[in-house]
Amino acid sequence: MATTGLILLAAIAILVWGYRRALPYGTIGILAWLQSVVLMAPWLLFFGLFAVGVYINLAGVLVLLLVSTGIYIYLGRRLRTLGQAAFIAEQTANALKADAAPSPEPETIAEAPVAPAEVKPEEAAKIVIPAEDLAKIEGIFGIDTYFRTETIPYDQGAIFRGNLRGNPAETRARLSALLTERLGDRYRLFLVESLEKKPTVVVLPASMDPAKTTPTQWAIAGVLGLATVFTSLEAGAMLQGFDLVQEFSRWTAALPLVLGLLVVLVSHEIGHWVLARRHGVRLSPPYLLPTWQIGSFGSLTRFESLLANRSVLFDIALAGPAAGGLVSLGMLVTGLVLSHPGSLFQLPSTFFQGSVLVGTLAKAVLGSALQEPLVDVHPLTVFGWLGLVITALNLMPAGQLDGGRIVQAIYGRKTAGRTTVITLILLALVTLANPLALYWAAIILILQRNLERPCLDDITEPDDARAALGLLALFLALAVLMPLTPSLAGRLGIGG
Repeated sequence: MATTGLILLAAIAILVWGYRRALPYGTIGILAWLQSVVLMAPWLLFFGLFAVGVYINLAGVLVLLLVSTGIYIYLGRRLRTLGQAAFIAEQTANALKADAAPSPEPETIAEAPVAPAEVKPEEAAKIVIPAEDLAKIEGIFGIDTYFRTETIPYDQGAIFRGNLRGNPAETRARLSALLTERLGDRYRLFLVESLEKKPTVVVLPASMDPAKTTPTQWAIAGVLGLATVFTSLEAGAMLQGFDLVQEFSRWTAALPLVLGLLVVLVSHEIGHWVLARRHGVRLSPPYLLPTWQIGSFGSLTRFESLLANRSVLFDIALAGPAAGGLVSLGMLVTGLVLSHPGSLFQLPSTFFQGSVLVGTLAKAVLGSALQEPLVDVHPLTVFGWLGLVITALNLMPAGQLDGGRIVQAIYGRKTAGRTTVITLILLALVTLANPLALYWAAIILILQRNLERPCLDDITEPDDARAALGLLALFLALAVLMPLTPSLAGRLGIGG
């Protein structure tokens, strides 16, 4: 209950903060804020009522999601229309200013964007890019694409401040093509948002591309895979009621859980791999996370290619949990349908209070059987449940977890950074009741706290359909991890 209240307070605080940030931008800002409200409304309503003991069934939740998605898409269309009108007005104003200014000589027009005076002398010495290359890079900018006003050093490359004069995606494509034409494949051009929230071009050498997996890293992935097999056998043995170390000769009895988890993990990685292949992105091998409690907590995967835009980041990040989640849900439902008195596993009925989603589905299929102290269930029920937990944990909106990548793709790096901090705080609080939360907090802090590097086009946002799908995935993950309150479980007839 306390965790639910904290989540609600955090969501309300984000909405209030967003409203205050949106006010200076007028109608466009308010519409963008309303989109956030519409997407969060089903969450707030469901978990707000849940916190006071009122439960909305899955049919009601789906209706809420459909209505909110429709309103979100409508607001998105209005927002794009107003945004285009504002952009045209700005372009017209700039054109009028240009007409009013004295006309330069014809040869000056082409040379203005690359004038050496635009690089401050004290900063020119700090730029690592060779002067000849820098001149060619500056020459790709123009008054009809990106009007460069300043060049400053950045790491091994340079930042080119200026004014964007066209559609972000089209402009970046044109500038990147010109860069390749002049300097081959030696540099990468990024279009990102500056601290002043202005489109900014950053050029970095190709040597800073993501590194490929080394033989040592492949070996680490292999060791983690073997460790995951062993911990999965141990988890399977615990479900069967024996200690694997002391009775290793019975390892075949624990093998079904290993196979079940393997199906979930492989389907998750196949989802990532299929979408990555479609977008021409290389992935590292999966680094499995072994755990004694449930066998595995999923895996970590790195991008070994630069991503074209945030839609690509979203597609690849969502594909894994979507594939693994659907397989797990299919296992769970099939297992519940096949469950009968005398099934292999017996679970205390109170176990089904541990998840809003699983408890609701179990009640719909098993009915009054959940009122007995012990419930006979088919093994697929357990495999599916564990698969859903693994999927939900990877959807937490933090760092480079799939959930963190989804938030970064939809809302940008700043919001993803804030959700990472909020997730860590919530995990720290949950640790008081469940020590497993400490494990995940440590993984995020040590391995996954950093956000993904910016996409080549880090300004163009994913479309409304992707945003709605992302929120649906995060909602379902929360429904898997959120336990039923004892009073609500009693009203639903779950537990003896």
